[in-house]
Amino acid sequence: MTTFDDRENAFENKFAHDEEMKFRAQARCNKLLGLWAAELLGKTGEDAQTYAKEVVIADFEEAGHEDVVRKVANDLGDLADADTIRGKMAELLRVAKEQLVKEA
Repeated sequence: MTTFDDRENAFENKFAHDEEMKFRAQARCNKLLGLWAAELLGKTGEDAQTYAKEVVIADFEEAGHEDVVRKVANDLGDLADADTIRGKMAELLRVAKEQLVKEA
């Protein structure tokens, strides 16, 4: 194997790792968002965990994160608008990334 092949493999491995970390961070963010929304809805315990899972699953409906925003906004109604939810998502994505780094 040549040095070029080694470098190519290293870049491919790094890319795969980075993409996995992005996916995990977004999934964690969605779970945290679900827990936040569940609290606003008055859900606790297992009900809150179940709702958070529903929010994570909602992200698989279409590309991007608007499917999650739409779901949570519909569920929350007047409790939070889409812009507030997007802001909370941005905040929670940073938290999720920090949590993943600490776990590694």
